[in-house]
Amino acid sequence: MLYTSPALETVIERLSQLPTIGRKTAQRLALYLLKQPREEVAALAEAIAVLQLRVHTCSICANITEEDPCPICRDSRRDRSMICVVEEPNDVLVIERTNEFKGLYHVLGGSLSPLEGVGPEELKVRELLARIRNDNERPVREVILAMDPNVEGEATTLYLAKLLTPLVDRVTRIARGIPIGSDLEYADDATLARALEGRTTI
Repeated sequence: MLYTSPALETVIERLSQLPTIGRKTAQRLALYLLKQPREEVAALAEAIAVLQLRVHTCSICANITEEDPCPICRDSRRDRSMICVVEEPNDVLVIERTNEFKGLYHVLGGSLSPLEGVGPEELKVRELLARIRNDNERPVREVILAMDPNVEGEATTLYLAKLLTPLVDRVTRIARGIPIGSDLEYADDATLARALEGRTTI
């Protein structure tokens, strides 16, 4: 569809590149932005620019943060004998919402997917192993694998379990309270809390 405004078409094209945003939704968002006061749109643009400048990954757990180490890694009240391994930073946010987990995290940055060219080298697996091996003062005793319940998540879980079993007392996975084929991000708090409580040894 042709528009009289190339600027509007550019915004629609950019917005439609975002995850879960199709062209129709992008068009609605662009037209909504067009109706907003100029200051509001400028504030949104500035917030996005600042996001890129300030937010980076924690050097310990690879979660997103503005400070390094991140607030979770710095928190002395967290149980340092337990690490929950997740695929993406948004999984940390979801688990934290349950208020059930009091340990630390490690963000892999994805899951194993040979078809998409994602192997162990593309994930933060080496950093996880180094973290466990080097923490002699307060050793890690349990690693919880909280991967998405899909084929890639299952492959990643089995791969990590094999590597981690000789290094820690317990390697567990979150229970099957989360439907197969869904993402952690979309699980409700109660289901995720039950899944953490009912984790099993691999």
